Amino acid sequence: MSCAAWPPHANPRRCQCSSTPADDTPPAPPHWRVDRGCNHTGGMQPHGHTETALPLGWRAGAHACPCAIPTCSETSMSTPLPSATAESASQTETGEQLRLAVEAADVGLWDVDVATRTLYWPAKVKAMFGISAHVDVTLNDFSAGLHPDDAPAVLRAFAAAQDPALRTMYDVEYRTIGKEDGLTRWVAAKGRGIFDEANRCVRVIGTVIDITARKHEQAEQNDLRTRLVVLDRIEHATRPLVDAVEVMQVTAQLLGEHLGATRCAYADVEPDNDSFTIRSDWSQPGVPTSAGTYSLELFGPQATGNLRSGRHLVVHDVDAELGDDNGGRMFNAIGIKAIVCAGLVKGGRLVAMMAVHQALPRRWSDADLRLITDVVERCWAHIERVRDAALLREQDRRKDEFLATLAHELRNPLAPMLYAVALMKREQDAARPSRRIDVIERQAGHLVRLIDDLLDVSRINRGLIELKRETIDMGALMAQAVEAVGPAMENARHTFTVQLPEEPTPVDADPTRMVQVLTNLLNNAAKYTPDGGDIHLNAHVQAGRVIVEVTDNGLGIPREDQSRVFQMFLQLAHTGKKSHGGLGIGLSLVKSLVDMHGGTIRVESAGIDQGSTFRFELPLAAAARAPEAPALAAATTRQGKVLVVEDNADGLATLMELIKAQGHTVQGAANGVDALQIASASRPDLVLLDLGMPVMDGFEVVARLRSDPQLAPTPVVALTGWGTQQDRDRTRAAGFDDHVTKPVDPETLLALIDRWLQRTSA
Repeated sequence: MSCAAWPPHANPRRCQCSSTPADDTPPAPPHWRVDRGCNHTGGMQPHGHTETALPLGWRAGAHACPCAIPTCSETSMSTPLPSATAESASQTETGEQLRLAVEAADVGLWDVDVATRTLYWPAKVKAMFGISAHVDVTLNDFSAGLHPDDAPAVLRAFAAAQDPALRTMYDVEYRTIGKEDGLTRWVAAKGRGIFDEANRCVRVIGTVIDITARKHEQAEQNDLRTRLVVLDRIEHATRPLVDAVEVMQVTAQLLGEHLGATRCAYADVEPDNDSFTIRSDWSQPGVPTSAGTYSLELFGPQATGNLRSGRHLVVHDVDAELGDDNGGRMFNAIGIKAIVCAGLVKGGRLVAMMAVHQALPRRWSDADLRLITDVVERCWAHIERVRDAALLREQDRRKDEFLATLAHELRNPLAPMLYAVALMKREQDAARPSRRIDVIERQAGHLVRLIDDLLDVSRINRGLIELKRETIDMGALMAQAVEAVGPAMENARHTFTVQLPEEPTPVDADPTRMVQVLTNLLNNAAKYTPDGGDIHLNAHVQAGRVIVEVTDNGLGIPREDQSRVFQMFLQLAHTGKKSHGGLGIGLSLVKSLVDMHGGTIRVESAGIDQGSTFRFELPLAAAARAPEAPALAAATTRQGKVLVVEDNADGLATLMELIKAQGHTVQGAANGVDALQIASASRPDLVLLDLGMPVMDGFEVVARLRSDPQLAPTPVVALTGWGTQQDRDRTRAAGFDDHVTKPVDPETLLALIDRWLQRTSA
């Protein structure tokens, strides 16, 4: 604070000189002289400014009062004495030097007349309080310009400078709030009281400079130091961790504790870029965890778009800034009133977020945002390193297991071969060599299959396998596979049931590779089913695809391992006494071959000792769909009413056009609310329903349809981009009648519509 602002009012005494200093002209050096008896002003009076009191003895420079040297009472000479002229010239020169120095140093000079409470405040000082140069100032301007947090200390320092018992140096740094521009500035003021013979403070004079830039730089440096300390603490604590979830948890804890937050969480954004998963978080005692998987749409469309673009979600007061549809409902539901969610974009995709929650409104500072931004960047990089290291360790472990298994598996067939050869050398019975040769042939064949599988995996990984496709019936391929695995089934005394499709099932496939897929799955079932088990092979056609299933009642697969069974070299631990063998590459090879054919494969098992079902699907060849055309044409004559619910405008329009071209009556809705209104009014025969929609998602729509007695029987088909088995299970449990994964082949979709309309008319 500048003491220049101190006097509460002005009490100017006009000097009769015609020269008036400019507002920014600095006072003379501090060897002021008191002129007594000047008949221009009378009494004890400083010379200078005509409207605002100036520093004592202000007289130097081009604007000095001509009566200042000498004083009017000191001489009546019309021409100054030589000594006086020299003194005046010297003071003028000194004053000019001071003016230039003050301007160069960007210093404002101030002067307070304590007795008259008069203020000298030049333009430079006014600017520090956000006041224009031409505006008169009073103590009220000064008081209003002080930052509330700094005012008490400034006033105490000014009072101490006037206290005869203390006579302290006035030396303060404080903030001002601009009267006209509202800006906050930092200033540094220094001054000293001047006391008379009676030990009374008659004046306080000094300087003031604007130190805003310096303070900002200091704040940035302090922010940087604090940020580096926190980042170093996080790095030190997480460096030894080898589990990604632990890294998330420790990072969230240290960041949350530093910020004094209610909850802090790191989230992985899923590959679909529509949802995110919080695997672990940190929160204050008594605050529930936020762990789980959520849709990004919970933040609202605007915030979601910003996050995907790399811009942060910053909310200081949820109630004041967010509506219910923009995340306000969600945050209020979990007791959050302020939030920062820093998104991290890599390669044009949102990959991670760091969220900091506060139970009360909070003004997040720039320092907070910079720290959170740095933390999410470093946390993501650390987690990626941890995951990469874990992957390398897992690959290394599998490699070691593979090498050990390979040695074991290659030795197994070699041993009986060597034994058979040794016996052949010793025995003379002609019949016995034939049996030994059978052993050698069988074990050699097993060895060849192992090596072939290894070579196939290598070729697939290097992209060297080319499929020799042809249109062939799946039933014929199944028959070849059944013949190949017959001995294995007989040796294990399994009951082997085969159900071939009733209708022709042509597929566009490489016959050799497809038989390889089938035999691998059947051999796997035989191997992991205790002797005397039940194994079933069946195939059927559904929605333009051939579905082949291999089911057994064997050892089963734990749920936590089902997502890994197709990984290379994976050997699952199973109970039982039966030796299973194998290199752990068969299922990986099967999946690669099915993928190359444009198909999909998955496994289902209720758990250990509950058996397994491996199911793969291939699209029917074009010839297989031709016979369906007459049935489709016949069905279209029914002109069923179809309601299509899809939030993508282009997708909705084209789908409606496609269905309408088949003779159906089609209505469309872009959200769940409109869909319910249309369904209630028109009573459709079939509903094609998207899942992820704004306002109301597909799950809520189907629930409301099922709760309406008139609409409950209406078939509802989920038409969605979600296509995993878990997604299908979820839609089935929610009340959907069928599940179709986008993008769907148009002919397949029309066939599906035909099938459901036929059912509703039956």
